[in-house]
Formats: sequence, C-alpha cells, structure tokens
Amino acid sequence: MTLSPDQEEALTRKSRLVAVVIAVAMVLWMGAQWLGGQIGLQTKYVFLFDLATLAAFVWAMINTYQIWRTRRDSRG
Repeated sequence: MTLSPDQEEALTRKSRLVAVVIAVAMVLWMGAQWLGGQIGLQTKYVFLFDLATLAAFVWAMINTYQIWRTRRDSRG
C-alpha cells in the first residue's frame, strides 16, 4: 500500500508544521529566558515559559511519531 499524492502532500505539510513549531518554540523559549533575566521576572513566570515549551515539544514528538508510523505502514 502506497500513499496517494494527496496523502503524501498532507504528510509533507504536517512535517513542515512540526519543524516550524520546534524552531519557534526554541527561539521563544530562549528569548523568554533572556528577557526574564533582564527584567528580573519571577521564577514562577519563567517556569510557565518552560512548561509551554515542553508542551510544544511533546506535541511535536507525538506528531513526528504519527508521521513515521504512517510512512512505515504505507511501505507494507
């Protein structure tokens, strides 16, 4: 069983979205850490940025696994 061109395109779009989410989450996290240090943000707020970034990474890992499984299953 192979993927149709539409399914392949959907997986490609999903892969790109995962890559963008990872990159943006990392850049925003680094910016939040730097800004928090500069303005003396309380630790509880910096921890919220950490949790949001971890949530983005968990989402990305789940979606990457789904992409991998779909591609693996399509090869038979």
